[in-house]
Parts: sequence; C-alpha cells; structure tokens
Amino acid sequence: METANHTTVTEFIILGLTDNPTLCAIFFEIFLGVYIVTVVGNISITILIRSSPQLPMPMYLFLSHLAFVDIGYSTSVTPIMLMSFLRDRTAIPVTGCIAQLGSDVTFGATECFLLATIAYNHYGSICSPLLYSIHMSPVVCFFLLEASYLGGCINASSFTGCLMNLSFRGPNKTNHFFCDLFPLLKLSCGHVSIAETSPAISSASVLISTLFTIIVSYSYILHSILKMHSTEGRKKAFSTCISHLTAVTLFYGTVLFVYVMSKSSYSADQVKVASVIYIVVVPMLNPLICSLRKKEVKEAMRKLMARAHWFS
Repeated sequence: METANHTTVTEFIILGLTDNPTLCAIFFEIFLGVYIVTVVGNISITILIRSSPQLPMPMYLFLSHLAFVDIGYSTSVTPIMLMSFLRDRTAIPVTGCIAQLGSDVTFGATECFLLATIAYNHYGSICSPLLYSIHMSPVVCFFLLEASYLGGCINASSFTGCLMNLSFRGPNKTNHFFCDLFPLLKLSCGHVSIAETSPAISSASVLISTLFTIIVSYSYILHSILKMHSTEGRKKAFSTCISHLTAVTLFYGTVLFVYVMSKSSYSADQVKVASVIYIVVVPMLNPLICSLRKKEVKEAMRKLMARAHWFS
C-alpha cells in the first residue's frame, strides 16, 4: 500500500547493542550465559520454595512470584537481543514488536508492584509482629499478588494501545536492542504527543506509587530498628531488609535513569547500557540478592539436596 510516496511499515529493524562483529561474538557468549543463569537460577528458587514448606510464608511466596516475573521479564527481551548478535539484519513484524513491548512493560511494572509488596511485608513482620498474621493473611496475600499482575497488565495496555494507534510510513530502523516505545515513537508519522503522554503518566504512576510505598515502609522499619534494644534483633532485621533494598536500588536506579531523566542529556548507548542492567542483569542477580543469601534458603537447599541424595 502506497501513500504519499511512502510504504506502510510492516516490520522494524532492530540495530542491537553494536554492529562490531568481534563485540557481537563476545556479547553473544556473555548474554547467553547471563540468560541461562537467569532462567536456571529463578526456576531453581521457585522449585526450592514450593518444595520447602519450612520456608516462612508469605515472604517466600512473594519471592517465588518475583522469580517467575524475572524469567518473563528477561525472556521478553533477551532472545531477540541474542539473535541480533548473530544476524546482520534482525527484523521483527510490527505486531511482534507490539507484543514484545507489551510483555516487557507488563513484567516490568509487575516487578515494581512485587518489590513494593515485599517492602510492605517486611514492614508488617518487623513493625507489627503481633498483627502480622492479620496484615498478611492468605486473603491479603492473594489480593496483593493479583493486584500486582493486574497493575502490570493495565500499565502495558497504555503502551500497546498508543502504539497500535500510530502509523509508520518512514524509516523502520530503531536504535535499540528491543522494541521500546520512545525509539519507536521517533519513527511514527504525525503527532505523537498523546502517545508520549499516556504511557508516561501510567509509568510515572506505577513508579511513584510503588517507590513511595517502599520508602514509607522502610522509614517505619528504620524507626523500629533504632528502638530495638537487642543487638541480635537489629542485626536480624537489617539482614532481612538489606538484600531487598539492594534489588530495589539496582532496579529503580536504572529504570529512573532511562524513563525519568531527560533523554536529551544522554546518548543512545548510555540508555542501552542502563536498559541492559534492569532488563537483563537484574533478573539474573535477584535470586542471589533476595533469596540465596538468606539462611533459611541455604538450610532448605541443604535439606532438599540431602533428600534427593537419600532417594538416589
């Protein structure tokens, strides 16, 4: 179909991280290893949590869902990125690009809600231990998990809905390693103010509300820790929170760099590097940061391995 000497775009060309053949070979091996570790690590954590009833709930219930979301988050982007290292030309149909953007945003927003939920869980266990069973009852846990996934889907709909209403008739090469909204908006025809505003408002709402929940929760937690007379109690409380705070800092730090800071201040390569960290690297690190360093997980892993050795 021809309109004003321009052909309607049916696919987008992903330029990837680099076009240097040597770097492509090196990056392929590195990120393939990262992806394998991400999938194996998060699946292992999920299986371990589900097969170890001695692990305290609902904390590890939330961590198992975080592991599932991390697998989906990385899988929505990493395979396409790996393909771009092996091919001179990586093309994705427009519908495939919209689907990738939708899944990426869904899992990313869900991760924000889950991180906020874990912070609220820490608040309940440390600040209100006597009422913890009420604050985090099975009904409340189910509601929080359902709201996390629903919030992720609603946020993604603002991205995909705007993208489907745009027309693309010009260049189709996007300088990124996946189908991100803002690089695609630069390729669209006509006015894109609404397409920029709606997702920005939706994403800002998710980031602000979840980050606010995390900050308020940890403000109360810090206040409670400082009032503790027991050194052992303080140490235990700090060890409970420090891993989660590390994951929050890595994830929100890079997300805010990409989506809140002015794009004009940074090069496309800097944005790519930040995107790699929060989409590809953080999902690999979360099992180590949030789960494997915990004493309960190490003990559950030891018992599971001993049980497997006994049956063999």
